[in-house]
Amino acid sequence: MHGNTFIHDMALIMLVAGMVTLLFNRFKQPVVLGYLVAGIIIGPHLTPTLIQDKGIINTLGELGVVFLMFSLGLEFSLKKIAKVGAAAFIAAICETSLMIFIGYNLGHRFGWSEMDCLFLGAMLAISSTTIIVKALGELKLKQHKFAQMIFGMLIVEDILAIGIIAILSGISTTGTISSDNIVSTLGQLSLFIIVTMVLGLMTIPRLLAYIAKFKSNEMMLISVLGLCFGICLMVLALNYSIALGAFMIGAIIAEARPLHLIETLVEPLRDMFCAIFFVTIGMMFDPTILVNHYLPILIISLVLIGGKVVGCSIGTFVSGQNGKTSLKVGMSMAQIGEFSFIIAALGASSKVTSSILYPIAIAVSALTTLTTPYLIKLSNPLASLIGQRCPKFLSKLAHYYTNWVADLHPQGDSALIVKIIGKITAQIIVNCALVAAVFIASVFVASHLDLVFIQYYGAIVHEQLHKSLICGVSLLISLPFLIAAYRKLKAFSMILAEVLIRDNLLKQQTYNARRVIFETLPLLAIASIMSLIFSISSPILPRTELLWGIIGATTVIAILFRNQFIRLQSWLQIELFNVMETNTDEKL
Repeated sequence: MHGNTFIHDMALIMLVAGMVTLLFNRFKQPVVLGYLVAGIIIGPHLTPTLIQDKGIINTLGELGVVFLMFSLGLEFSLKKIAKVGAAAFIAAICETSLMIFIGYNLGHRFGWSEMDCLFLGAMLAISSTTIIVKALGELKLKQHKFAQMIFGMLIVEDILAIGIIAILSGISTTGTISSDNIVSTLGQLSLFIIVTMVLGLMTIPRLLAYIAKFKSNEMMLISVLGLCFGICLMVLALNYSIALGAFMIGAIIAEARPLHLIETLVEPLRDMFCAIFFVTIGMMFDPTILVNHYLPILIISLVLIGGKVVGCSIGTFVSGQNGKTSLKVGMSMAQIGEFSFIIAALGASSKVTSSILYPIAIAVSALTTLTTPYLIKLSNPLASLIGQRCPKFLSKLAHYYTNWVADLHPQGDSALIVKIIGKITAQIIVNCALVAAVFIASVFVASHLDLVFIQYYGAIVHEQLHKSLICGVSLLISLPFLIAAYRKLKAFSMILAEVLIRDNLLKQQTYNARRVIFETLPLLAIASIMSLIFSISSPILPRTELLWGIIGATTVIAILFRNQFIRLQSWLQIELFNVMETNTDEKL
């Protein structure tokens, strides 16, 4: 019977995984590596008859991806992005860019296909959050300065990994690499993330806070799982990876008041399905790969360790950290893990990469996972040794550079101006993204309405009137966000005018020159933004004369009801900030 087969396979996976991980824990090795070994033991390459229904097990492994990414999202907070600062962004971007470049070129050295090279570079770019956090915890180093830098870089890497997966998903669909496709994918992804995060933060934390009032763990767990899989279904409908959906809903729920309760309820499910996920990865590993491709595996492992140590160390040093801290960061991040498995699985499932890439990724991850604790332990004495042997002029030069970068950080009024500009820029981007989302949604709705008209009437009745109504309603809905974007652009222009035009430059004409900037720049910016939005929503635009009439009428409405629109947008903004400011710190 089908049910008996499922129970047989689940029992086998859990029993073998439990025994192997118990052994690995006894010898203080990463539990993730134990899951991989368990998968190899019961996999079809060693014992072909043990697992009877591989389809169900692979489906459970996909659930493992959902829970793994959801858990990473729960640990991700928008507050953390602000706290990691520019240093973590600079270091992470330097390191990931270098590893993609190294992996891509290394694949060409092996004579691999273009897709294999691209996926290899992506796999080598992202370090394993799970393995690093566990290793630092076991060594009791989490509170050290270099560990805090590592956590910041891991947050940035997680964001970059989501973007990489989205780009590779698009490339896997088309089978070609195109700069236009990459730019388009990044633009659509950014818009999707911003709009989903804003709408999610406005609704989901409040919903979960309401559910928490019933004090029912069952109700809370089912509701959270429903939200998780609902978002995953939505991203699949939009041709994105379920990893993106699971991570995003986790990041949204991370801002909810009952976060601690949710983490406690989800933890057992996460542990079980993540174990199955890593076991299924091990099951796909063919041990003969180690024999037939031992040289590429060894070379990739050595290049990964060397590249990560050098790339992370240089990136951290460039961001302003001292040499000792930089080396410790580099030697702690020299491995790959969960994101690399997802990237390798994406290439294998879409059949754009060769069959050897997936098992090579598993082998490289296993080797580098084993070396991680030893590299972390070695980092301190190695840093001390290099510090002693390093020529004095290089030490002084490094010290001067670190101090110079520290001096570059804005202080006092300059720091306040930078902070204000950053906040205004973020608000402009969010408001413009919401306007774009309104028009894209209108195009989607209009296309379905067109099908209804054609089905019932054989043609679209009064096509121009139909388009005018949809375009007008879209502009009307967008008005609060357009007005907010205009006001923020005007504030930005005022600051820019103050910085660019000094009082002693034009003397009596200073104010007039500044006014030209802060009156003209916002209008030009809004016109440019709307031109771009109109270009991507052309199916709902009526004839030019009708469009100008709609714009004129909307402008009159905006002027007449300006205060009401401002109050509405301000209320939405305050509510969003309240969620982000209060919910994360509260626990049930």
